[in-house]
Amino acid sequence: MTVLVTGGAGYIGGHMVLALADRGDPVVVLDNLSTGFAWAVPRGVPLVVGDTGDPDLVSRTLREHRVDAIAHFAAKIVVPESVADPLGYYLNNTAKTRTLLETAVRGGVRKVIFSSTAAVYGEVGTEPVSEDTPKDPVSPYGRSKLMSEWMLADAARAHDLRFVALRYFNVAGADPAGRIGQSTPAATHLIKVAAQAALGHRAGLDVFGTDYPTRDGSCIRDYIQVSDLAAAHLSALDHLRVGGESLTLNCGYGRGYSVLEVVDTMKRVSGIDFPVRLSPRRAGDPAAIVAEAARIKAELGWIPRHDDLDGIVRQALDWERHLASRAAAA
Repeated sequence: MTVLVTGGAGYIGGHMVLALADRGDPVVVLDNLSTGFAWAVPRGVPLVVGDTGDPDLVSRTLREHRVDAIAHFAAKIVVPESVADPLGYYLNNTAKTRTLLETAVRGGVRKVIFSSTAAVYGEVGTEPVSEDTPKDPVSPYGRSKLMSEWMLADAARAHDLRFVALRYFNVAGADPAGRIGQSTPAATHLIKVAAQAALGHRAGLDVFGTDYPTRDGSCIRDYIQVSDLAAAHLSALDHLRVGGESLTLNCGYGRGYSVLEVVDTMKRVSGIDFPVRLSPRRAGDPAAIVAEAARIKAELGWIPRHDDLDGIVRQALDWERHLASRAAAA
């Protein structure tokens, strides 16, 4: 049976597609290519260009490819953009997820892996947050994802559906084999932006807020390497396929780095002292958010293999160089 990966031409979804293809699992991608790239889909993997909010297209894809599980990555993910365009985020992340779930239920698909986010927690302390930490998102992005979690849980109770929702912390890095990485030019991921600044692809980097109650005044985040994240999704799929119960799990390393520490690491690894501008706080940014990651290891047997900030930064730099070479050759 086949796994449908929505958003599979994008950054995280694309790594899931690679992970599935690498171990021989049949996979089909559904992506509207708004931020994804057709060239990122491996040769031999079917790409359906379209929207998760199109029930006829989704239903046909489920039927024609004999889909038995869905890994749902398609979403808008930029916190400041969600503050400026909340209705767009509720449409894309929440309403279209509802359509996808309804179509899945009607099509007999009963296994779903959902791409959620640590943004569901909102403002927390500097200690690691567990899955039981009260949810109080401070941005429409976080709320849109929490609402989707609620829908998924309710649908599971009503329709014999089982799911694993993974709450990502800050995803970074690239495929260690150099096949795929974060390719959206205007992406806001800190490590990608820092790599672009180091290579001169942008004029510098803004640090948004240096007066937070953290060790150096800048925000602290838990950075998880993207291939480790894809491996967690494979483990979630295997869990569901052997009849495992529904789970909601954090996906991070349990250790945080500040924005200024990441900037210093990028400068050291690249050997380039790029410009850094200290700017005011952005709306919707918690001071610190770090995962308590024991549960995912216990429930899924997940073992991170790329927990090294220097390595993650080096992957991001190598991928930016690859993109520059690709653009020059075009």
